Amino acid sequence: MKKNIPTVALDAVDLSILKHLQSDGAMSTPKLAEQLSLSVTPCWRRLKRLEEEGYILGYQANLDRRKLGLDVMAFVSLSFGNVGDKQPNRFETLIQDHAQVLSCHKITGEADYLLVVLAHDLDDYSNFIEALRVIPGISSIHSNLALKEIKFNSRLPLDI
Repeated sequence: MKKNIPTVALDAVDLSILKHLQSDGAMSTPKLAEQLSLSVTPCWRRLKRLEEEGYILGYQANLDRRKLGLDVMAFVSLSFGNVGDKQPNRFETLIQDHAQVLSCHKITGEADYLLVVLAHDLDDYSNFIEALRVIPGISSIHSNLALKEIKFNSRLPLDI
C-alpha cells in the first residue's frame, strides 16, 4: 500500500493556514493573510498549493443536526458471512450513496464495518436497518444509539 507522502514538507505557516481554515473555512484570503502576517499573494499561493496537493479536501459548514430534525445518531456494526466474497465490495459501493450514513469504516475485531448513521426518529432508523437487512451476505447487524453527544469535532489535531 502506497503511503500519502507530501510532495513538499509542511512548514509552520502551512500548518497555521490549515488550523485557521479548520476554525473558519469561510475566511477570506486577505483575512487569512492578515492573521498570518503575510501579504495576500504569498498566502494565496500557499493556500492553492495546499488545495492542489490534497491537504484541503473542500470547504463546508458544520450544521446542527438536531435543528434539522436528525435526532437519532447510531453506531452500526455489521458483519458479512464471507468477507472473501464479492458482497462486501457491493456493500461498499451501495453505502456510498446512502445519505443517512455519515461515515463507514472497514474495521478489525468482531465486526467487518462500522457506520455512523443519522435518522429523524426511531421509525426512520428502523427503516434504515430494514434496508440493510435485505443486502445479500450480511450475517449480523448490531446497533448502539448515542444517548448524549459529549464531544463533536471535525477538526484534525495538527498539534500532535
